[in-house]
Amino acid sequence: MKTIHKLVLKSYLGPMILTFFIVMFVLMMNIVWRYIDELVGKGLSAGIIIELMTYFMANMLPLGLPLAVLLAAIMTMGNLGENYELLAMKSAGMSLVQISKPLIILIAIVSVGSFFIGNNLVPYANKKVYSILYDIRQQKQNLEFQDGLFFNGIDDMSIRVSHQDPETHLLTDVLIYDNREANGNMNTIVADSGYIRLSDDKRFLLVTLFNGETYEQTRTTANNHQWFTKSALRHHIFDRQDQVIPMSGFEMGRSDANQFSNSQTKNINELQRAIDSLELLVSSATSRSYEPLLKERVFSSDHSVFAEPDSVRIDRSAFRELVVLDSLETLPMRTRERIWDLARSTAKNSRNLFTFDESNAKEALNQLYRSRVEWHKKMSLPVSIMIFFLIGAPLGAIIRKGGLGLPVVVSVIFFVIYYIISLSGEKAAKEGNWEAVYGMWLSTFILTPIAVYLTYKATNDSALLDTDWYAGKFKYLQEKMQPMFDRLKNTIKRLREWKSKRS
Repeated sequence: MKTIHKLVLKSYLGPMILTFFIVMFVLMMNIVWRYIDELVGKGLSAGIIIELMTYFMANMLPLGLPLAVLLAAIMTMGNLGENYELLAMKSAGMSLVQISKPLIILIAIVSVGSFFIGNNLVPYANKKVYSILYDIRQQKQNLEFQDGLFFNGIDDMSIRVSHQDPETHLLTDVLIYDNREANGNMNTIVADSGYIRLSDDKRFLLVTLFNGETYEQTRTTANNHQWFTKSALRHHIFDRQDQVIPMSGFEMGRSDANQFSNSQTKNINELQRAIDSLELLVSSATSRSYEPLLKERVFSSDHSVFAEPDSVRIDRSAFRELVVLDSLETLPMRTRERIWDLARSTAKNSRNLFTFDESNAKEALNQLYRSRVEWHKKMSLPVSIMIFFLIGAPLGAIIRKGGLGLPVVVSVIFFVIYYIISLSGEKAAKEGNWEAVYGMWLSTFILTPIAVYLTYKATNDSALLDTDWYAGKFKYLQEKMQPMFDRLKNTIKRLREWKSKRS
C-alpha cells in the first residue's frame, strides 16, 4: 500500500468511528424517549435494560451506517482539502478516484458486511426486542407508594399510605383493602406504621405492620344477594402483624423469541419462502369472484324448496331468474314467504362468507407487501452505503471544510432527503400503491445521478460550493450589466425631464 493511501485511510478511520458512535447515540436517545414510559416503574435490572438497548442498537445499524459513512467522507475529504493535502496529491498527478481507492475498497467491505448485518443480525435483534418488550409489558408495576394515593397494582388489593420515608421506607397511616379470598370475604387493615416490600425474587409480598386493627367481614350464606344482611364482622387489634403474601406478575418472565415472527424477524431466504407462499395464497383468494358465489350459494339448484310448474318450464340456462320470478306469482302466500325467507338467509350467509374470504385475502396481501418491502430493504442497504460515500467524498473535496460544522449540516440535509424519500416509497409499497422494487429503490435512483454529478465536478476541480467563486461571478456579471443600468437610468431621467416640460 502506498504511503498516500495509508494517510488517506488513517484520516478516514478516525472520523468514521467517531461519527458512527455519535449517530448511534442520537438514534438510541430517540429509542429511549419512545419507550421511556414502558421502562420506568417496573423495577427492571440493569442487565435487562442493557440487553434491550444492545438489541435496539443492532436494530439501528442499517439506519446509522449510511449517515456515518456520509459524514465521515465529507469530514475526511474536507480536512484534506482545507489543509491543502488534497491539492498536493492532485499536483503529484493523482486523480480523486486514485486518492479515494483505499476508501472505496473499505466501503465496499463495509457494504458487504452491512448486508449480513441486515440479513442475520437485525432479524435476530428484532425477535429479542419484541420478546423483551412483551415480557416488560406483561410485568406488573413495581411497588411505588405515593402519599395519600391508593396503589392498585396488586390484584384484589388496594393500599394507601399517608407518607413514606425516603430513607428508611417506613410507611405511616397504612390502610389496606384485601379482597383476595375466594369465598368473597373482605378484610380491612388499618395500622399506624409498617413496611411493605417485595421479596428479592419478587414472588412474595412481605408486609410488616405495627399498632393496627383488622376488620374481617365474613359471609354466613352462599347467596350473593344477602351479603349485607347475612354477614358477620370480626375485629382484631394487634401490636405487630407479619404477612407473606404470594405474588405473581412482578417477576419478569422470559418468553421464547421464536414465537414473535413477522416480516422484520426473517432473513432473506425466509422472506423469499414467505413471499412464494403468500403469492399462492393471494392468488387463490383473489381468484374467487361473485360468479362462483352466485352459482354455489345464491342460485344453487334446490328442487325441494321450489318446483317449477309445467306451464312455466322454459330454458333454465337463459331465463332462470325470469322463471323464478314468474313462478312465485302462481304459488300460495305461505310458500312465497318461505321462499323469500330462505333466499334472504342464503344471501346473508353468502355475504358473511364473502366478507370473511375478502378479509383473509386482504390480510395475506398486506403480509405479502410487507415481506417484499423487507426483502428489497435488505438488498438496497449495501447500495445506499456506497452511494452515500460517493456523495460524501467528492462533496468534501469540493467544500474543503473539515470538522463538525458545515459537514454535519450538509450530511443531515442529504440524509433527511434520503430518509423522506425512503419512508414515502416504503409507505406506498406497503399499501400496494407501488411495486416494492420502486418504493425501496426510489431513493437510490434519485441519489445516484447526484453522486455521479458530484464526482464529475470534484474530479474536474469545480468550484461548486466555493463562495469566492460565486462572488467573483456575481461581480463580473454586475460589471457587464452596469452600462445597461446606466443607460436605463439616463433614459428614465430624460423621460421625467420631458414630462416636467410638458406640464
